Amino acid sequence: MDGVHTAQVIAVTGGKGGVGKTTVAVNLSLALAELGRRVVLLDGNLGLANIDALLGLAPQYTLADLIEGRCELSDVLVRGPGGVQIVPAASGIRSMVHLSPAQHAGLIQAFSEIGDSVDVLVIDTAAGIGASVVSFVRAAQEVLLVVCDEPTSITDAYALIKLLNRDYGMNHFRVLANMAQSPQEGRNLFAKLTKVTERFLDVTLQYVGAVPYDENVRKAVQNQRAIYENFPRSKSAQAFQAIALKVDAWPLPGDPRGHVEFFLEQRIKKVREGDSPR
Repeated sequence: MDGVHTAQVIAVTGGKGGVGKTTVAVNLSLALAELGRRVVLLDGNLGLANIDALLGLAPQYTLADLIEGRCELSDVLVRGPGGVQIVPAASGIRSMVHLSPAQHAGLIQAFSEIGDSVDVLVIDTAAGIGASVVSFVRAAQEVLLVVCDEPTSITDAYALIKLLNRDYGMNHFRVLANMAQSPQEGRNLFAKLTKVTERFLDVTLQYVGAVPYDENVRKAVQNQRAIYENFPRSKSAQAFQAIALKVDAWPLPGDPRGHVEFFLEQRIKKVREGDSPR
């Protein structure tokens, strides 16, 4: 073993807005940090930042400053609850919504400077299937699709899977049911999604679990805190704890896949030195 470090990269996405992607990304990050992992949480909603608002943070720098060359990535990092390091996005800056492919690649490559000090990078993507969503999802190792019990949630999740499969050859997705009224509802949502993907696409979906509907989530948002921190004994916090244990067991990234990826330099170094990533 040469000791070259490999980080797990998880894109939390879903196609539709309002399914609770940010809540999932934040609380999963906290649950992973509690397991002793060094977690960085990236607000991938580049032009409409929401993680800093959700957690009551007041960042000095944002990704806009990084892209404009005013600072390094290490300057942008803000310490959040549970020791999670947060990379805040900009708010209300139109140019951030329309980054060029080269700017997206540069942003992803900038994370290499912190690669040795990160165990897990969680990306909270924007809603929709725009360029930034596709860029972040393709650059991640794992795609965690968040769905809820709304017809448009399943439709939009399917549209995102179809786009990523048809245009970019991605065929492995993990699914999390959010705001579920019961464990069975979560499994039913997964079954609905797999029914259409199995019929029309050559993809593999894996069910991660369900986060129950919990009134405490709304209260935590009003308090500008994560539910995992604000109501640690709530049913949704316990669900995130169980999901984090599953996520922590996911395999680490393998060989480079031939396009822009987070922490690519570390993995290329592993391959060159003959130590295939575990």
